[in-house]
Amino acid sequence: MELVTNKTLEKLKYDLVRDGLVSYEDIEKAEELALSQNVNIGQILIKSNLITEEKLLKFLESKLHIPYVDLKDYTLDSKCLEYISFNDARKYKIIPLFKIENVLTVAMADPLDLFAIDKIVEQTGCDIEPVVSAETLVLKKIEEYYNSTSSVGQISLEDDEVKYDWQEELHNEVLSDEHIQLLIRAILKQAIITNVHEMFFEHVPNGLSVNFRHGEKIINTGQIPSVLTVPFISKLKTLSALDANVCELPQLGKLIFKVDEIILTASISAFPTINGERISLKIYKPPKSLKELNLTDTQISTIKSEMGNPGIVLVCGSTLSGKTHIIYSILSETETSNKNIMTIESLSKYKLENINQCELNENIGFNIEKAMRFIEFQSPDIVYFETITSKDALEYINSLVYKDKVIITELLADNIADLVKKLSYSEFEMFKQLITCIIFVHNRQSIEVFNKNELKRFIGI
Repeated sequence: MELVTNKTLEKLKYDLVRDGLVSYEDIEKAEELALSQNVNIGQILIKSNLITEEKLLKFLESKLHIPYVDLKDYTLDSKCLEYISFNDARKYKIIPLFKIENVLTVAMADPLDLFAIDKIVEQTGCDIEPVVSAETLVLKKIEEYYNSTSSVGQISLEDDEVKYDWQEELHNEVLSDEHIQLLIRAILKQAIITNVHEMFFEHVPNGLSVNFRHGEKIINTGQIPSVLTVPFISKLKTLSALDANVCELPQLGKLIFKVDEIILTASISAFPTINGERISLKIYKPPKSLKELNLTDTQISTIKSEMGNPGIVLVCGSTLSGKTHIIYSILSETETSNKNIMTIESLSKYKLENINQCELNENIGFNIEKAMRFIEFQSPDIVYFETITSKDALEYINSLVYKDKVIITELLADNIADLVKKLSYSEFEMFKQLITCIIFVHNRQSIEVFNKNELKRFIGI
């Protein structure tokens, strides 16, 4: 596994100490955390509130004599996107800004990454003029600009037809990379048009079956022929930043695509079976405001009030009911100016402003147990745990509430009766006493909110 570093900060980290911006002890602790989490030291320094991102960038500007550019409201020349591929832009955290004669100016989170610069010089044939910018803003601009173009490596969809069948794309006999990408595009387009949020690709004797989940039903929508199976899976995995050469081990990735000016995220799970790799894809739509979720003013007030009080805000519902969607809406509307909000997720579905989102990575041993062991060092006020995975996780959540934390998490329950039954188990006895609010998502049009007093009616707290 390649270690994530920032060559600029690795070279200048002790200058931060000499300039009195951070202490030597803070640098040592940050290095240790950066190594354990496989992130660069700059991310740790900022997330730990040891230095602000603005101060760090100004420091780099003064030491390197490389201009700092604030990308927040910056409009770059989209014609320059052709010089750097989407994959390279994400990999090296670099985005082209403008080109004058043969000089291409690029914004970089790590302007001393000479390997990246050499590669771009080789690919473009241009002289490269780097400027330094915030890593978060570089990544945000990459998603914004590359998702709004038809660049290679991105899938852009136009929701221009109501009746649509992805199998029509199979009529194209040309076996090419472009054809495979168009085929993926067609399947995703049909899923969105038919309001499908989960699909499966499974090996069958003559190819790969494409199955859509509609509620509790799984419907076969057609079959990808054997000749296209291997290139199809390989391309889908590549677009999702998975290793296309690995098929014996489970992998989890993320695919970003666009429908009618809306950027969507899908989680991609590849899992080995005796028949071949099974691919599961779940689509997540951008979070809406709580008002757009048809919640009443009273329900919104209850949710926002309890997000400010130590306790557990529990979001329940069946599979694909929209639990994660409403949690993202709640987090995006939670006041962050004086709160440290952190998440622990298998995959972050969307970037939430001013919230420290954390993705687990089993490949390097960063699992839920390790996250729980270290997250308290970050002094969070509010923590979102994607789901309760074990009795130990349950007990740990309880312990955080006793330390005046707000916890928001999910629990799978088909209906209220199922929820009552699950909370009646002895393992949940202490947990349910700490619940301050339950949000039950029956479906995307029907959501119930219960405050502490109303919970007494059916779970006895």
